[in-house]
Amino acid sequence: MKAQVNEIKEGLRHFHGTEMFYQIPLLRTRFTDGLKYLCEVAECFWLITDTSVIAKSLMNRSEFITIDFKRLPEEKIDYSGYEAEIIYSDGNDNILEKHGYRVTDFPLDELRLFFVNGTLMLPSEY
Repeated sequence: MKAQVNEIKEGLRHFHGTEMFYQIPLLRTRFTDGLKYLCEVAECFWLITDTSVIAKSLMNRSEFITIDFKRLPEEKIDYSGYEAEIIYSDGNDNILEKHGYRVTDFPLDELRLFFVNGTLMLPSEY
């Protein structure tokens, strides 16, 4: 069962740095304690997999990548057909790539992640 939004947000506040790194086997992307927690409580392993595949493909364009998940407002959903989007940028507001998701069960309306040196993390863990 998925945790409630406030419970997830509260849980995410406790992660600063990481004690362990975990790895997505085939991709060899490392991720932190905070993302392991998020995957478990929000059942969103797809998010870690998708974002790491795309971020890895952008590494030649930027060593530091910000990843922003945003649920779209109702009127934009009708117009675009997408329920959410993930924007990849270089940390200086230069958008490298954008991906739309027609359907998502991710509980948060927005989330920012960083991808640095093959590692996916929460901003507070950077």
